[in-house]
Amino acid sequence: MELVRQPVFLLLMTASSLFSVFLATPYYFAFGDEPKLVKNSTLAVMLLAGLLGAVLSASASLAREIRSGTALAVLSKPVGRAQFLLAKYVGLVVALTLLTYVNLAAALVASRMAFDAYGGTDMAALGLFAGGVVLAYLLGGFSNFFLRRPFVSDTVFCLLVTVTVAAFVIFQFTQQMASVNEPAKVDWRLIPAAILILFAVWILAALALACSTRLDMIPTLAICSAFFLVGLMSDYLFGRPADQGSWWATVLYTVIPNWQNFWLADALDTGKSTFHWGYVGKALGYMACYVGAVMALAVTMFEERELS
Repeated sequence: MELVRQPVFLLLMTASSLFSVFLATPYYFAFGDEPKLVKNSTLAVMLLAGLLGAVLSASASLAREIRSGTALAVLSKPVGRAQFLLAKYVGLVVALTLLTYVNLAAALVASRMAFDAYGGTDMAALGLFAGGVVLAYLLGGFSNFFLRRPFVSDTVFCLLVTVTVAAFVIFQFTQQMASVNEPAKVDWRLIPAAILILFAVWILAALALACSTRLDMIPTLAICSAFFLVGLMSDYLFGRPADQGSWWATVLYTVIPNWQNFWLADALDTGKSTFHWGYVGKALGYMACYVGAVMALAVTMFEERELS
């Protein structure tokens, strides 16, 4: 609840979801690859929003509490440091899951709105989705003014409901032509792709929380961004030397997360049945092992941290 009540969390959720839907409105003239471009862009927005959300939320939940003395007050009670840190990670995971869910709903709407040079912008879908976001803010303002409830958290939870309802209405009750004699369809394969991105965000959250045990927000963002950029090139930088027997490349290839394991946009573009839920299960195992190792390191670092 503390993370959900951060204003930056609401702004990030709103901006990323609206931008994902906006990506399906312009005319791209990409020689028939407009739907591919839209889906790749929405997945990229989802991943970058998760990166920013993980760093900002981890810094707000741990680094700021250490600096302000709140963590010391909590740990003066019969609460262990490992329990405190793991509870922070669970809360961080839940908040980032909510963020990814809203972005997934926006990505599905964007895949439904995508069109080629012979189609047109789906203004009805755009209006319904934007109306759902506006309605969530109005409900949050109503509960804050009349019921004296927190505006940010109520708006976030209202946004979950209104975006879901708006997406359902768009899928069931609106019609749009994506091309000549071709009605617009929702690409449901974005759901497993979004789950893979959620796994990557959980890994980023563990890295950000480990950094937050010793560092503030800006150094944490720099380190996580470095892990993100190097991990995108992990196959090229370390994978090839590791296959040739280089011990240092093998170590780095193991330590640095390979984000390509969670980015399968190419499998969506081929149109072939090569994207199965079995791979999602394998990625879940990889994520669990990596998060377990990072959290073990984070607990060790936090146990030795002086809080006074």
